[in-house]
Amino acid sequence: MLELEHITYQPQTGRKKVLDDINIKINNNEIILISGESGSGKTTLLEIISGLTDPQRGRIIWKNQIMNSRRRRWLCGLVFQFPERFFLGATIGKELKFGYKSIKEIKIKNVLNKVGLSKINLTAPPEKLSGGQQRRLAVAVQLLREPNIILLDEPTAGLDWSMKNDVKDLILRLSSENSIIVVTHEPELFQELTSRKFLLTAGRLKTLGG
Repeated sequence: MLELEHITYQPQTGRKKVLDDINIKINNNEIILISGESGSGKTTLLEIISGLTDPQRGRIIWKNQIMNSRRRRWLCGLVFQFPERFFLGATIGKELKFGYKSIKEIKIKNVLNKVGLSKINLTAPPEKLSGGQQRRLAVAVQLLREPNIILLDEPTAGLDWSMKNDVKDLILRLSSENSIIVVTHEPELFQELTSRKFLLTAGRLKTLGG
């Protein structure tokens, strides 16, 4: 179980708290939805959970252990909004191997199969993939790190309806092995997938029914 206790964050240049006393517990293999307007702090919350940013107050606990930023980076796999903009490899294969001194081909094969990309050409550049396939590739890159928690920032942004459904199917499959937090401004898309839904507004998380 992942626990966020009293998470509070205010940018150094800001007058208001972006996150104000956030408390939430996320169960194993649970899909959590967090919606909110642009600028409400959704991405900041994901960055704190993933260890890219530290809160001014509060703590994050995993299996009864307080997690510092370094440990959170190993715990979580964060897929940013429009992740295709951040691809660094000249080919799909190089993108998957980026940052590793060595990685077993069978591990790459298993991850690609898990995200539905088992038949792609690893020598092709990532930009040759469709929008939905690029999102799947970004998830695959994170799965190679073997995270316990997957954080998805606007995973369907800019995709057509067919590709959005593909991403939803992928999220559902991944939840059999991972806890997943989905941040979106399109909560209606994930209505049937998520066990709990929250609205982030004025720095606070509010539980949504239905």
